[in-house]
Amino acid sequence: MADSDLLLTLAHWIAGDFSNQQQAFEDAKNYAHIHVFFRPLPWDFFGGIGFYSEQVYDYDLWRPYRQGVHRFIDQGEDIYIENYSLQNPMFYAGAGRELSILRSIKPDKIDRRYHCSMIFQRQGNLFRGRVEGNSCFIEKYGKKTYLVSDVELTENTFVSFDRGLDVDNHEQVWGSTAGALKFVKIQNFAAEVPSMI
Repeated sequence: MADSDLLLTLAHWIAGDFSNQQQAFEDAKNYAHIHVFFRPLPWDFFGGIGFYSEQVYDYDLWRPYRQGVHRFIDQGEDIYIENYSLQNPMFYAGAGRELSILRSIKPDKIDRRYHCSMIFQRQGNLFRGRVEGNSCFIEKYGKKTYLVSDVELTENTFVSFDRGLDVDNHEQVWGSTAGALKFVKIQNFAAEVPSMI
């Protein structure tokens, strides 16, 4: 498989609306019903493959609790994904579902989150992703933490386990204590992924 094919496969698989409804139904005490949207951006946004993402509770679809922009970079056997924050994220709430909002996002309205990129590798019938290093810092609950993020992606599933660990004692400060979030693709946006030019 050519490297560009690898990047396009990852992009096609991740493009969608993912829901953990079944997990939330089976264990409502530990898991809320969440949607994760990965919506492809036009080619000219980055001059390559890029995505907008948002995570939102099913009961409050217009108030996402996490939003980001992601640039996919081919590094041979690895796909390197740069992460960006939005300068005014609530301006773009709902862009995972509404293309008119998505198209209002401009490259000069995002800021690179250095040391917070993800590295994905193909392993058989799935991709595994992890955050680079231990220097993606997030302040939460008055403590400085570093992000540990592990992702498994197949053509129809997305499993994510994010934790914030204390920079001093490496104990978990935030994130799931019950385990990974397990999502199933309920809407596919792969047709919106631009072709490699």
